[in-house]
Amino acid sequence: MPSPGGDVAAALAASSLRLLPPSLLEQLTGTAPLQTVLAGRMTHREGDPPFLELAVSGLIRGHVDAPNGRTMTIRYCRPGALMGTATVFNPDRPRTHANLTPVVDSCVMILQPKLVRSLASTEIAVASALLAETSARTAEYISELEATAFASARQRLARHLLDLAAEGAAGGQLVARASQEELAEAAGTVREVAVRVLREMREEGLVRTRRGAVELLDAARLDAETYAGSLAALVRPKSL
Repeated sequence: MPSPGGDVAAALAASSLRLLPPSLLEQLTGTAPLQTVLAGRMTHREGDPPFLELAVSGLIRGHVDAPNGRTMTIRYCRPGALMGTATVFNPDRPRTHANLTPVVDSCVMILQPKLVRSLASTEIAVASALLAETSARTAEYISELEATAFASARQRLARHLLDLAAEGAAGGQLVARASQEELAEAAGTVREVAVRVLREMREEGLVRTRRGAVELLDAARLDAETYAGSLAALVRPKSL
């Protein structure tokens, strides 16, 4: 993991906490510890006690799991993402957050829910920042639906590769184990298109392929492509 000093400043600047005056920001984060979370190890499960964490570095997957073992990603948390906001203000915690699992080794800042609630009740700036965060999450979930419905085959394939690799992450490697036919079906396209997209990704240094598996060499770039590409897909849809 890189030195977190600069990462913390960048993460705070990218988060909703950037809206706070320096004095309030210091109250919230001045004594908040940093913690390294390892790839593939779930850090929070649905129904856990309230928590609030800031993603400082890495990439963390928010997902819900079905009893039959299937999972669905609802969010990828990048540096600057606040995680667990809903749990802080919902003591009964009925489905207030998804399970969280790092895709790569990541760093988080652990904030104190009790302190956050206290400041939000007395400081309008804190309440406004958290309201902005909640609004952003709502917009993000809508974007996820848009991306699922309107993204190109390449974007859908990249997202599915990330999901598969995140589910089986171990030993620092990200490997999506699936055949070309299975990948094509999951991305809602045909095998020929999936083969072409994988070849493009391989030539760009994003993946390494072998029979029945795709190793992700740059998860951050793949995630950025799926994240930034959803809106572009709405404006300039590709015929894949």
